[in-house]
Amino acid sequence: QVQLVESGGGLVEAGDSLRLSCAASGRTFSGYAMGWFRQAPGKEREFVAAISWSGANTNYADSLKGRFTISKAYAENTMYLQMNSLKPEDTAIYYCAVQMGGSWYATSSEQYDYWGQGTQVTVSS
Repeated sequence: QVQLVESGGGLVEAGDSLRLSCAASGRTFSGYAMGWFRQAPGKEREFVAAISWSGANTNYADSLKGRFTISKAYAENTMYLQMNSLKPEDTAIYYCAVQMGGSWYATSSEQYDYWGQGTQVTVSS
């Protein structure tokens, strides 16, 4: 079993930045991919970004490229999401997830195997 714990969410103003963290623990494993998703009230969960085990490969939702940056050190079990120039429409619960097959290009939530509880990000206008 894998446990994922997100942190770093909060209430910020439009234009501010936040850095989310996701720490994975539990079952010993390697070669997996990690990703971030978000879900706003009344909306479906959507893909934000994903990263490979090595941290060398990344994938972003087109609408977020340039503002959000995903990172992870090689062989480390902690992943980050740097969010800049935040907008009110970025308000959502942000979830981290693990894709055991290492498919960092996976963008569907159904392709991910383990999930964290989420961290709330609220951006005021």
